[in-house]
Amino acid sequence: MKSPEKDARNVEPRPIGPRRIVLTGFMGSGKTTVGPLVAERLGWSFVDADDVIAAEAGTTIPEIFKREGETEFRRRERKAIANLARGDGLVLALGGGAIEDAATRELLLSAAETLMVHLEVELETALERCRGSELLRPVLADRANLASRYRRRLPLYRMAHVSLHVDTLTPGEVAEAIVRAAG
Repeated sequence: MKSPEKDARNVEPRPIGPRRIVLTGFMGSGKTTVGPLVAERLGWSFVDADDVIAAEAGTTIPEIFKREGETEFRRRERKAIANLARGDGLVLALGGGAIEDAATRELLLSAAETLMVHLEVELETALERCRGSELLRPVLADRANLASRYRRRLPLYRMAHVSLHVDTLTPGEVAEAIVRAAG
């Protein structure tokens, strides 16, 4: 009879997939729409980092920006993402600007068993998808600054492990592509 240790050594190691998927991309790319679909397909949980930040602050993201400024918001965001990035069986949607923080970006790109997926959209697509949400997204009022943010962030988003062009895909098609990429 073979010993259990010998049997275990003769077994081919199984590739281990990610234990968490992080969605990044510009506002309107579909992170919050697609994230729950991916989580459902995998039997995981979905968390939107902005929801966690707002809950911890006891107010909305626009109010944090208004009262405390972007620097304080980014500090809160960095802390929340660092805590969330330890979770297993998690699909995490980042806010559009989280990728600009070098520490956050490095943490997510180097974290073992984390798959960061960039949902890439053209700026025009993002603006169309965000139409009507100007009260929730005050940055939409300043179109010149918005275009500058998009151009500044795009190379950072593209550092993700996977980048998917999603302009013409349905949320279900995007979710399926992410699940395949995680496979």
